[in-house]
Amino acid sequence: MRLELAGLLLATAVLYLWNLGASGWANAFYSAAAQAGSQEWAAWFFGSSDAANAITVDKPPASLWVMGLSVRIFGLSSWSVLVPQALMGVGTVWLVYLAVRRAAAPATADAGLAHRAGLLAGAAMALTPVAVLMFRFNNPDALLVLLMTAAAYAVLRSIQDARVRWLLFAGVLLGFGFLTKQLQVLLVVPGFAVAYLLAAPAAAGRRILHLLGAGAAMAVAAGWWLAAVELIPAADRPYIGGSQNNSILELTLGYNGLGRLNGDETGSVGGSNGWGTPGLFRLFNSEFGGQIAWLLPSVLLLGAGLLWLGRRAPRTDPVRASVIIWGSWVAVTGLTFSFMAGIIHPYYMVALAPGIAGLAGLGGVLLWQRRNQPVAAAVLAVAIVAAGAMAAELLVRTAAYMPWLRWVTLLGALAAAGLVLAAAAPGSKGAVGVKGTGMMASRTMARTTAALAVAAALAGPLAYSLSTAATAHSGSIVSAGPSVSGRGGAGVPPALGGAAGGGFGGATTANGNSTGTGRGPGAGGMGGLLGASTPSAALVAALQTDAGTYTWAAAVVGSNNAAGYQLATQLPVMAVGGFNGTDPAPTLAQFQQYVADGKIHYFIAGRLMQGESGANDAAQIAAWVQDNFTARTVGGTSVYLLAG
Repeated sequence: MRLELAGLLLATAVLYLWNLGASGWANAFYSAAAQAGSQEWAAWFFGSSDAANAITVDKPPASLWVMGLSVRIFGLSSWSVLVPQALMGVGTVWLVYLAVRRAAAPATADAGLAHRAGLLAGAAMALTPVAVLMFRFNNPDALLVLLMTAAAYAVLRSIQDARVRWLLFAGVLLGFGFLTKQLQVLLVVPGFAVAYLLAAPAAAGRRILHLLGAGAAMAVAAGWWLAAVELIPAADRPYIGGSQNNSILELTLGYNGLGRLNGDETGSVGGSNGWGTPGLFRLFNSEFGGQIAWLLPSVLLLGAGLLWLGRRAPRTDPVRASVIIWGSWVAVTGLTFSFMAGIIHPYYMVALAPGIAGLAGLGGVLLWQRRNQPVAAAVLAVAIVAAGAMAAELLVRTAAYMPWLRWVTLLGALAAAGLVLAAAAPGSKGAVGVKGTGMMASRTMARTTAALAVAAALAGPLAYSLSTAATAHSGSIVSAGPSVSGRGGAGVPPALGGAAGGGFGGATTANGNSTGTGRGPGAGGMGGLLGASTPSAALVAALQTDAGTYTWAAAVVGSNNAAGYQLATQLPVMAVGGFNGTDPAPTLAQFQQYVADGKIHYFIAGRLMQGESGANDAAQIAAWVQDNFTARTVGGTSVYLLAG
């Protein structure tokens, strides 16, 4: 068993680490912040975009703490930024295995079957295409998924072991999940609470007190950093990126909070219907389907089947508790993503992967064990067919991509489902009990059926995962798998160069990845909203000249524009206006004072599309520089010498 688990984790590590450096800085926005944090501890603590602490990224800094420490220890490179994410992926697969195995062990009374349930869940997690993408990338989602999965394991451990300390630990993990991506972590909390309230082996009053304690642990684990940011005077810390009033609470409740649900995100680019049309089947469309939907219908069926078959189980049944945790995770997160009107990208779907994997492993093996029962056999067969049909539908959208695979998966699923039903039919050899276990009379046939079902369910995700790992990904908006008909720039609103065409400040590859190589008139190696700048050697040399004399080597509108210059020079570069160029940081008056004090060496010209909301200070600053300083061209890029 240990060898099989080691093989799964080793294969996951190879998949997530292979050719990792090909993605370069991946999301340069976060790579630049990691570089800043490796040079200056205040920048590390706040999650600043630059080591001079002009402005933070538009998320809390937990994921940057990991990357910043890695860069501080191993030096700045693509590998020091990305390897931590890959290791988080391996850790997530391991935790999914542990959680499912623990729940399955008492239900199966067979350590081998429980082990296989964990292996199936781990494999489903490892081979989810969007998981392969995000555990090879440096967005906060990798750490968020790891922390939520660890919290799910801790809650299940608390229920099974009757130890409240595991529940409190889950609260701490969720608190740090909040410091990773704010309110998104709360989507799993209701299911965790319901599972504990229903299944924990304690009196009802004590269960409620335990949950209140876990809530307090979560609040403390998240709140200490929020309190520090709120209590430190604004003059002594960087501006809170993504907010309009320099407030972490505004960022939490607005741009990264309710704004994601209702689309009212001041300072955002896109908005309204720019992020697609919300609806019940959104996760199955051309943008999101190939990322996550492969097993989604199947696991919902498996979860429902487990609840029905276990309807008379004791209140403390670990299987029911697990189904509540994984199933509510999928339902609440999936429905939220389906109907939210604000910013949403395909890679967000990675948050669904542990829930889907947990239901797949637990449901698949437990129903397989009971396949002599008509209800279990029927649910299992329908779930297998659903997996094959879903794979065929998703693969049809990639007309030139392994056209044979859609038929193999569909026919394989139909064959496996037929064998399951045939074995369970009255009078068949498969329906005859062997020593009361309900196993098929023919072990060879049983193993063949199981292998065929697993292969049909995972062949499509495996192919997409291998394609994802073989492709370099960079920019702010990325997606997994091959090019999908009708997807265009996946997750990019039409106004920003999405499926409707057009675009700015960066091209988009066939699979929707921003390259960040677009150029505006006279902009040289400028980036844009979605991709980082690529400065010439001449410009890098100019920025590095007498760099110690200045607080910022340069200033440029937009965080991605600034990130490219900062990573090339390893010097602080001010991101005027933050990520979208719509934050009032700095104001025109503040920028003028910085220039008067000789703190900024150059202003680099660039073009960045801004939204209709948010501050206009960045445009005012650019206009003031243009009116008061003379442009020069360095290495094909227009720059203004502000000091020196």
